[in-house]
Amino acid sequence: MMNVHIGLNVKNLGESKEFYRRFLSITPAKEKDGYVKFLTTEPNLNLTLTQVDEVQGNIINHLGVQVNSKEEVLMHKERLEKEGFFAREEMNTNCCYAIQDKFWVTDPDGNEWEYFYTKQDLNTEDSTVCCVN
Repeated sequence: MMNVHIGLNVKNLGESKEFYRRFLSITPAKEKDGYVKFLTTEPNLNLTLTQVDEVQGNIINHLGVQVNSKEEVLMHKERLEKEGFFAREEMNTNCCYAIQDKFWVTDPDGNEWEYFYTKQDLNTEDSTVCCVN
């Protein structure tokens, strides 16, 4: 098995822990002073949060979870809206050289996450709408 690992610096560990607990629908696998780790199996992800004094700039363009159907996109959108998140929806959009159905939520430090389904690959993209943060 292979896991993707993402390590994020966060300003407020408690606030970020609560965001990701709700976003991923799981409790942390490990908690230490200034550190929280989440392990998921769907998708295989090792996400760590490390508290720092200041988070500057947006060096990450965005993060995402690719699913297998529009129905899965809508299921996760509904789940996260029930958790109180604002989900910005983009259906049938030309982004990242593909036609996609997706939605976005933003974590407490401004990192945008998308759930997306790729319907069709393309040779061009609409750079005015693609992955705009």
